[in-house]
Amino acid sequence: MIDTLLFDMDGLLVDSEPWWKVAEKEVFSGFGLNLTDDLLRQVMGFRLNEVVKHWYHYQAWENPDFDATEEAIICCMEDLLNQHAVALPGVEESLIFAQENGYKIALASSSNMRLINVVIDKLNIRKYFEICVSADRVAFGKPHPAIFIETAQLLGSNPKTCLVLEDSINGMIAAKAARMSCLVVPESINYQNKKFELADYKLETLKEFPTFLLNLK
Repeated sequence: MIDTLLFDMDGLLVDSEPWWKVAEKEVFSGFGLNLTDDLLRQVMGFRLNEVVKHWYHYQAWENPDFDATEEAIICCMEDLLNQHAVALPGVEESLIFAQENGYKIALASSSNMRLINVVIDKLNIRKYFEICVSADRVAFGKPHPAIFIETAQLLGSNPKTCLVLEDSINGMIAAKAARMSCLVVPESINYQNKKFELADYKLETLKEFPTFLLNLK
């Protein structure tokens, strides 16, 4: 029986993916990279340090300073999220329903903790999460399962009783590798991607989640 819900953040709770694309295009264009939306979709769910190294290996630039590049993207994202962060449909209703029905609820995100704090405070949803965990605290990012295993351990939950809510293929793979059930809510343009067949469940938006959770019992 599911007793624990582990929520991803970017693309699931907040429509931040467009702003990640803006920030990454802006910073990496300074190094001569022309990153398209399709290319950027490849790194959805990655930790930022892994994103930076991925694009360096894709097209190296002179005198790389990975820490400075990460900081530039984080600063850009802080500004963009503070201005534009909006909850995706059904987010607060889902969190309220889950809390009222006694589920343990955690946030497990690949984002830097600074950005997690910006989002959950801007959306006023901090009160729903027992813990918020950034992948910065584990050795490997998604699709490695480390962040979900770490979050379950912090909650004292058995992986087999955890349901991970994700929007990305990398996050889904991480959830399944952690031996957890996985519900995906992909972006509409990617909804029919056959790779999502690995997930246990799939919804179009979180507006459907309270009914889904009710039927799951």
